[in-house]
Amino acid sequence: MKKGKTYKESLSKVDRLRQYEVTDAIDLCIETSKAKFDETIEMHLRLGVDSRHADQQVRGAVVLPNGTGRNIRVAVIARNEGAQAAIEAGAEIVGDEDLVNRILSENFMEFDVVITTPDMMSIVARLGRLLGPRGLMPNPRAGTVTADVARAVTEAKAGKIEYRLDRSNIIHCPIGKASFGTEKLIENFETLLRAVIAARPSAARGQYIRSCVICATMGPGIKVSTGRYMMTSTTSES
Repeated sequence: MKKGKTYKESLSKVDRLRQYEVTDAIDLCIETSKAKFDETIEMHLRLGVDSRHADQQVRGAVVLPNGTGRNIRVAVIARNEGAQAAIEAGAEIVGDEDLVNRILSENFMEFDVVITTPDMMSIVARLGRLLGPRGLMPNPRAGTVTADVARAVTEAKAGKIEYRLDRSNIIHCPIGKASFGTEKLIENFETLLRAVIAARPSAARGQYIRSCVICATMGPGIKVSTGRYMMTSTTSES
């Protein structure tokens, strides 16, 4: 793909062979955010695991201390008390079988997170082929299948994100907006990285974090050194 002049100017500021310390990397990421909109800062982690094996899956959820900068639209599939709790907590879309049928028949996807209660999973399972590929299928490990609907809705709106491996063993997650500034982005970066490190499968062998890259939506990738985080994790475990 042909790159534009602005991208090339941003790329010229990045040493592609260097692993930057997190503060320098985020400063540079903000500097190379040149679009006319508030670009999302993304984090991409390549892990030394094999997602084809069930015992090497890495998946979970974490609340970013400064949120993601997005207005998260929450859909809740629940009945009775669960539905009422969802409404009171601020969920935009609430329903039971009617909502499931609407998603199936109309391909309705006007939401960013789906939360449900355990008693509804037999019905929600019908949505697997639609929600699964989009990363929207409720999952107990991500906290989106829960009896405490109000808490799940509140956390989702506060900046809770789900992380999981793709087929290339890479985790892709937003850590905020360029307008957040360096300090808030560092807090979000470290919170997500530490959560992924803590989720290391016991079956993982060798180097766990193979690479870490951050970038603005329209900006170049910037390699980040994660060695000190791994050493901190190893020290705390011992």
